[in-house]
Amino acid sequence: MFNKNIKLVIAGLIIAYAVYQFIEGYIGNGVFLILLSLIFIFLYFRNEMILLAFLRMRKQDLAGTQKWLNKIKNPKAALTQKQQGYYNYLHGIIFSQTNLTTAEKYFKKALKLGLTMDYDIAMAKLSLAGIAMQKRRKREATMLLNEAKKLDKNNMLTEQIKMMQQQMKKI
Repeated sequence: MFNKNIKLVIAGLIIAYAVYQFIEGYIGNGVFLILLSLIFIFLYFRNEMILLAFLRMRKQDLAGTQKWLNKIKNPKAALTQKQQGYYNYLHGIIFSQTNLTTAEKYFKKALKLGLTMDYDIAMAKLSLAGIAMQKRRKREATMLLNEAKKLDKNNMLTEQIKMMQQQMKKI
């Protein structure tokens, strides 16, 4: 895994060499090098370790997800701000199974750094609402549930939200 700035430098060098190949008349080489540089540009915006961690998460393999996330040694240097948000989001999901206090810290940090998709923001707020409810903070849990409901435009979390509202009535 390369640092995010090194990826851009490598892409720039490859593009420069591609231009040289175009000037020399090797059009095929130049086109291939441009396509090769697009891989590094793509990996700047979508970190490869986070993509692999999401693949493990899709299979509900939390240990595999944790393994891929641990390969990112210095998240601030290697990831953009949104990627750091997803890094913390994945850690929050992992720790929500074992340690709620740590999970709450990661979810709050993920929301502060920013997540791209509304579904992910709604899921993080729903998880925070569940943690707040378990810690008997009803007002905070209600506020987070309402925010999650507003963000859930595709109604993918409606059942979980309704179930949590039913549980909150018992508190």
